[in-house]
This record gives sequence, C-alpha cells and structure tokens, in this order.
Amino acid sequence: MSHTPTSTFSAPHAPRTPPGPPDRWWGLPLLREMQRDYLAFEARMHREHGELCTLRLGYERAWNLMSPELVREALVGEHAHLVRWERGIEVFSQVLGQSVLVSEGETWQRQRRMLMPAFTPRRVAGYATLMAQAAQRVLDRQLPPGAAQATVAMDELWSEATMDVILQVLFSHPAEGDARRAAEANRTLGETGFREMFMPMTLPDWLPLPGKRAKRAALRTLRSLIRRHIDARQAGTAPAGEVQDLLGMLLSLRDEDSGAALTPQEVFDQCMVTFQAGHDTTTSGLLWWSWLMASHPEAAQRAAGEVDAVLGGATPTADDVARLPWLQATLKEALRLYPPAPALMSRRTTAPVTLGGWTVPRGNILRITPRTLHRDEQLFPQPERFLPERFLDGAPPIPKGAWMPFGVGPRVCIGQHFALLEMALLGALLLQRYGLSVPPGAIAPQPLLHVTLKSAQPIHLTLQRRQARR
Repeated sequence: MSHTPTSTFSAPHAPRTPPGPPDRWWGLPLLREMQRDYLAFEARMHREHGELCTLRLGYERAWNLMSPELVREALVGEHAHLVRWERGIEVFSQVLGQSVLVSEGETWQRQRRMLMPAFTPRRVAGYATLMAQAAQRVLDRQLPPGAAQATVAMDELWSEATMDVILQVLFSHPAEGDARRAAEANRTLGETGFREMFMPMTLPDWLPLPGKRAKRAALRTLRSLIRRHIDARQAGTAPAGEVQDLLGMLLSLRDEDSGAALTPQEVFDQCMVTFQAGHDTTTSGLLWWSWLMASHPEAAQRAAGEVDAVLGGATPTADDVARLPWLQATLKEALRLYPPAPALMSRRTTAPVTLGGWTVPRGNILRITPRTLHRDEQLFPQPERFLPERFLDGAPPIPKGAWMPFGVGPRVCIGQHFALLEMALLGALLLQRYGLSVPPGAIAPQPLLHVTLKSAQPIHLTLQRRQARR
C-alpha cells in the first residue's frame, strides 16, 4: 500500500493542510458515513489518503493520524498540548463521574499518581487468585453434568465470567446474581453511550425518549450495587477476603505529596470505571480470541498442549503466565485483529502543534483509530491473517507503537496489566476444560462498534469437554 507523504510541500502556494476528502455540505455526508460504519469509513480514509489527512466534520477540522510515528508524535511528544475530545468525555462522565478516565489537568495527575500502586504488575499479580476463583465458577457450569459437548453463546459466557472477575477482584465476595444484572447494565450503557457520541448534545435522561428508560435503569443497577458494597465495607459488615481486593486498595491509597486519601466520590467513580471499562474491554478481547481459536484449530491445539504441559491441570497463577508464550501470542494477535477499543481516541489541540512536518492549529481535533493501524500491511505483513507467531521471541520486530490496544503515552490505559493477566488466566482455564470448534453452518461474525468492539451477531461455539490433564 502506498501512503501519502506527510512532509511539508515546498511549492510557493503549498496547502496549509494535508489532502483529504471533499468538504461538501460541511462534512455532513462524511458524518453520516461514519455513523453507518465507523471502522469501514476510517479504513477508506487510510486507503485513499494515506497516513495523514484532514477532513471537515460539521464545524470541526479533524486530522486523521494513521502511522505509529504520527501517533507517538501526538500522544507522547505533544501530550501537554492536548485534551480529550469534549463530547466523548461529556458522554463518559454521565456514567463514570470525574474518574481517572474522564478527568484532566491536575485532578487527573493526582488521581493517576494515587491509583498507579493499585495497578502495577506486582500488585495486579496479587489479584490472580481472585480472578481464577471467579472464572472457574462460571466455566465449570457451561456444560450440563455428564454432557460431552454443547453449543454455547460465547458473548454471554465471557460477559458473565469477566463480570464475576470484576466483582471478585473489587469486593472479594460478590452477591449471587450481581454478575448477570451488572453485565446487562453495562451492555445497555455501552450501546446508549455510542449513540450519544454522534449527537451534538445529550438530552436529559429524565425525558421519555427511546433508550432513556433503559439507561436510567442500568445506571441505577450499577450505582446501587457499588454503593451497597462500599457501604458494607465501611460499616465493617462485608466479609473479609483472604487476599486484599481492589476496593480495599482504593480505600487505603494516600497521595504521596499531601497524604490525602481518595475522596468518597473518587472511590465510587473508580469502581464505576472498573465495571464499565474493565468488564467491556476484557469481554470483547476474549470473545474475539475464542472465535479465532475455534476457527484456527491448529493454533488452539498448540495452546491447549502448552497449557497442559505447563500447568498439568493445576489452577494457573500470575507466575505461570510467563511460561505460556504461545497462549500470550494468540491473545496479542487477537487484540491486534480485534482491539477492544478500536477507535474514538480523539484529542483537541490546546496550542499549535507540529505533526509530520505540518502545523496543526489550536482547537483542531486529532483522530486515531488503532484498528486501522493494526491492519496496515506495512506494519503487519498479511494483516488480515491470524498469525500469533508475530508476537513470539525471535519474530521480526513490530514497529514501536504499531500495536496499541491500550493506547500510547501518559494516558495509556492504567488497567493494561490487569486486562492482559485476566485474559491469559481465563484463556488458560477455558483451554484446560474445553476444546473449541465452530458449529456447522456458522458464518463469520461481523465487527460492530459500540464504544468497545462487539459482534453484530451472537457468537456461538461448540465446547467439547476435555479429560482432566494432571
């Protein structure tokens, strides 16, 4: 694929911006195309205009950054002159409050500094026991007693399993039935949030409009669940877990500068972030991974053999994950092909910045689509193929910043180590118990963007019970 150069023209009447699609009708046709199929639209922009182009979207001037170098120039080199797209943050804040995912400036810096100790690789490894306990409960009940196999809705399996993990890691002892209710509430909020992204403003939730009643009910479900657990912990009536859970960590954190704790609202908002962002992204990643494994049986058999050889039937721990390189490679390749957060990484410039030799004026929007980068043949040869060996030791190096399922720069996802460990543990636990296959006549699922990457159709796979490997 050839790419449009991003260096500055030397002609006397050089354009002030890189080329892009025509500015017809204030970009309204482009906005309609984006709303119909955002990911296909971004792929077309990359194909037709290369690694840097500009486009008019209503009253906004947007710049599409489609190379790792440009992305790093922006998110690392110019991060001090960028804030996140206001409309996206407005939509997110209705659910997530002023959490680390939403806040800016000094508030964000303080929250990030305080929260980092709860999400370091060492601390995350301490959650592995809680993760495994929760996932085993869900996985063990997927087949009826005595059944050798069954066709299972993987969307529901992973949604329930990852929500059980979130509840277990946050609170140690989730209440019966919480996982299903919380997962359904999360799904509703994701769908309504994505629709509202394309609206110029959000109408009040109390209005009797389509979707508003479901959104109100979903918010009540999550907020009451979190408040119940926090109140029980602070009242001393919650059962104590054997391992310190995330809520205990959040309540014990202190600012290294001032010694202050997170405010009660910040603890509450961070729990909401863990529910919404942590659950959705891991569910999406495991859903597409399981589809890829079922449709690539040789890769799945190799991963199952590796799990058997390393674990011998034992419950995986954080230390075991490093000894499962092929399993990790399959997960990373799934995150390349189907990144859970494939788009909507938008920033606004607060001062002029220089990217690829071009000057981006203050107030313009920078748009980054990880899925488009992940499928660039210059970065990943045979980009449409599932090739986990890309991520094994000794493979040709991947350009820095080309693989970015968790973002880049100072605002890289604080929960990336949590997500990678959770996916590896749950993947290993699944492969210990079941073989995966695609049911006869099943068609390949089509990606659907709802903030995180969903499937347009439910993904059903056949699970075959395996003999215990000890």
